[in-house]
Amino acid sequence: MRIVFPAAVALLFASTAAIAEPDYAAAIRADYAKDLGKMWEDFHRNPELSFREYQTAAKMAAALRAVPGIVVTEKVGGTGVVGVLENGAGPTVMLRADMDGLPLEEKSGLAVMSKARQVGIDGVDSPVMHACGHDTHITGLIATARRLAALKDRWSGTIVFIAQPAEERLGGAIAMIKDGLYTRFPKPDYAIGWHVDASRLVGTVSAAEGTQYSSGDAIDITVPGIGAHGAAPHQGKDPVYMASQLVIALQGLISRERPPLDPGVITVGSFHAGAKHNIISEEARLQVTLRANNEERRAELIAGVKRVAAGIGELNGMPKDKMPVVTIPESTPVTANDPALARRLNAALATALGADHVTPFEQTTMGSEDFAYFVTADTGVKGYFFAVGGAEKAAIDAEKAGGPAIPSHHSPFFRISPEPAVVTGATAMTAVVLDLLKKS
Repeated sequence: MRIVFPAAVALLFASTAAIAEPDYAAAIRADYAKDLGKMWEDFHRNPELSFREYQTAAKMAAALRAVPGIVVTEKVGGTGVVGVLENGAGPTVMLRADMDGLPLEEKSGLAVMSKARQVGIDGVDSPVMHACGHDTHITGLIATARRLAALKDRWSGTIVFIAQPAEERLGGAIAMIKDGLYTRFPKPDYAIGWHVDASRLVGTVSAAEGTQYSSGDAIDITVPGIGAHGAAPHQGKDPVYMASQLVIALQGLISRERPPLDPGVITVGSFHAGAKHNIISEEARLQVTLRANNEERRAELIAGVKRVAAGIGELNGMPKDKMPVVTIPESTPVTANDPALARRLNAALATALGADHVTPFEQTTMGSEDFAYFVTADTGVKGYFFAVGGAEKAAIDAEKAGGPAIPSHHSPFFRISPEPAVVTGATAMTAVVLDLLKKS
């Protein structure tokens, strides 16, 4: 996938003849050509794992401090960075970008391909890759900060810029909140974020008037057994057999207990047990991801997982002290946009970018986002999260014609066109803030 250069990005905006691009779009493109492109390359070459984004956070703090008027605080929620820009009376808007990479060896073929390795919080030494586009998000946040600081005559209020750690482990947002994000700093009236989408056309944005992304729960299930010789299974309790029953039984929660028009996913992504052919082991471990599109269904599915796991233990006659154990180490609620706010800001983006660059949001997977923690009902903060296209039309057309599939997020072959993603995301983010903080 080739990189789109500034002139091509300009054409994306100019294709709607009736709409003139906003004047700040040209400045964002110029920033990218001057130094933000190099910043993206640096982030892409040097990704860091969740809660280990030490150098990334330092670079973000330095870049925000270089913007006139922004007061920066580091180490919020671990490696999080907060920048506050005040400009008179008015609402407070928080702009969020996540900054962590993934434990993958990059095989994208890009000239700036990552060769990085790092020991994660789990103690495992892994290759690291920006396989979800967070490098575009943080570059876009700096682009947005520069523009809004230069446009202070057009808005009034407070902007809080945050570089968030550990989205990929679904822990960074809640860590920042617990560390005083909403008490140590101005609490936002609105929280805004975006995510690049490798399957969507460059130059386009898309936001739902409701559910944007699914909930995500990482569930660990430990299935105890009673060890024995493989030739004498009656003398023990086989955890592999029980865990295999559990893998199948969990799918009944989706196919037989969930309304068929209400989506949900339960995937067993990891199954570990045993050490030798002829030994019945003492334990099997499953790692499960669970997804839902509303909190009621999410709670029902989690309760169902616990019930089914206990049922498998009882079915196999396990003693009470050796029943399956269910824990949830990582989770995030459904990411839902405030409907009225989404209608307002979708209209603002249609004006700024052109109506044909604001496309209807269609949920094609059950991906999740811990941005949800910033806008839960108890916070009182209204949220708006939008997708930004990262795929060129030629790649989309080729896939539709039966050619190579566009690599998915979290693939070692993941790649997007960074310039249009950064420029479109930053232009859209700037437009949103100018609408929310416009002077009366």
